[in-house]
Amino acid sequence: MKIDIIIVYIQRYQKGHELHFVPPLTGIHLAALTPAKHQVRVIHQQVEPVNLDTDADVVVLSFFSGFAPEAYRLAKAYRQRGKMTIAGGPHVTFAPEEALRFVDAVVIGEGESVWAQIFEDIEQNQLQLRYVGESLPLTEIPTPRYDLLPSKYMVRRVVQATRGCPFSCSFCTVPMLNPGFRTRPIEAVLNDIRYNDFPHWWQRKLVWFWDDNLTANRPYIKELLRQMIPLKKWWLTQASMDITQDEELLDLMRDSGCIGVFFGIESFGTESLIDAGKRQNKVAEYQSKIKKLHDRGIGVMAGFISGLDGDTPDSIRDTANQLEEIGVDVPFLSVLTPFKGTRAYAKMEDQGRLIPGLGWEFYNGYNVAFQPAKMMPQELLNAHRELWRLAFSITMVVRRLFRSLFTLRLGAFMLCGIMNLFYSLKVLRHNEPICFNGTDNYATIRDTIAGPI
Repeated sequence: MKIDIIIVYIQRYQKGHELHFVPPLTGIHLAALTPAKHQVRVIHQQVEPVNLDTDADVVVLSFFSGFAPEAYRLAKAYRQRGKMTIAGGPHVTFAPEEALRFVDAVVIGEGESVWAQIFEDIEQNQLQLRYVGESLPLTEIPTPRYDLLPSKYMVRRVVQATRGCPFSCSFCTVPMLNPGFRTRPIEAVLNDIRYNDFPHWWQRKLVWFWDDNLTANRPYIKELLRQMIPLKKWWLTQASMDITQDEELLDLMRDSGCIGVFFGIESFGTESLIDAGKRQNKVAEYQSKIKKLHDRGIGVMAGFISGLDGDTPDSIRDTANQLEEIGVDVPFLSVLTPFKGTRAYAKMEDQGRLIPGLGWEFYNGYNVAFQPAKMMPQELLNAHRELWRLAFSITMVVRRLFRSLFTLRLGAFMLCGIMNLFYSLKVLRHNEPICFNGTDNYATIRDTIAGPI
């Protein structure tokens, strides 16, 4: 059987994405789980075209909410060509009935426990409509199929050591998608890290942990980092700011080659942090906590969300200067997106704040799909775009690079430089995130889905 696994994508910038940093783990993970007797391909729509006239027998579509309209467009085209279609991913888990209007079967939740069964059922002509995955221990997860990755990604070794997160942010689907907190055997993780069949030195050097909160289990992560020291890699991850309270952990991160940590800081406003479910974040401590990473040469990437209930246009614009004051090396700026399955979605649905008639393409982190508490939707969009331009202005980027030259180790400085220059180039080229206006190519798809989406 020939199987195409497509990681669906909709362009999010007006003039394209000039550089592609890291691929999603999903496709190459599912490929590794696919029984060896089948032929599998992985297509990342972000960087390579999708072939509607593929010779595959089965097409698997994995997608987030913001890419659902494109997934449904592809599913319709493949079914017209006689292909069997299966859909999975975060959006399908929370909207299975909607997805079943376009595909032959859906996978709800984590797919490991049902993946092999799906293809057995296909061979026996007994495909079910729904497959509900269990959240299993991570003991049997194989090394991803790195050999199936396209060459366009800067980082190619994506690794998962843990799954889940002990926190429950209002805008995050992880607590329901990946309940609990689980760890893989350390030797299995090290095997992934040792994989070196990549064409470029930086791809052999870099490890990008695809974890929601890698450091949540302190004994586990400390042992993993001790065993990573001899491998001499550079690595990045996502974690919570409470790691700064553990000096031993910070030293192990430095010694094992950490060059960057992503924190979900989200806001400088107390009311907005409460709305986000981020009570553990203390604004007065941001600068001192970031300094602890800088003291070890580690760069800090930080996520900020515009549109939380305490936000105003002025507070959003002021974020640019506050980012500089606390020492963030690479800001990631997004608009609050109330994804299905989150507390944010449930709250806004109950309060009638979801804007009716919008397609899922608006739920992509760059557009406004809801009525903000203290401004109009267009005011939020305008303020966020202005923040984006200010944060990646030449002045701000030069300041960051000059500071990082004296505070960060080589790998972290390179990371900071590449990411900042990349986004600064977008600002100079006026290459802003796409603002959908209702006249996009997905209007027909939207009309086939009942209810506000």
